[in-house]
Amino acid sequence: MNRCYGAEVAVVEDGGRPSRFTWNGRVYGVRRILDHWVTLRMDWSPVHEARVPERRHWRVEAGAVCAQGVYELRHDTASGTWMLSRVRG
Repeated sequence: MNRCYGAEVAVVEDGGRPSRFTWNGRVYGVRRILDHWVTLRMDWSPVHEARVPERRHWRVEAGAVCAQGVYELRHDTASGTWMLSRVRG
């Protein structure tokens, strides 16, 4: 089952990779990275920025004490925000 979200999450990085994130008050430790890809933001305006900002996507296996699964995280390099895009259970 897939569930789509658009929830902002707090992410701790290690070497540019997510190592844990907090969602709904729970801390999820990243056990392994399953996939990583980069997309370009299509709403980019060259007036404001010299280069096209990226969205970095990470599919990770992660878990908290009572919840484990596969999570897709998205990092927007222009704003610095992290979003939880999808949960696969």
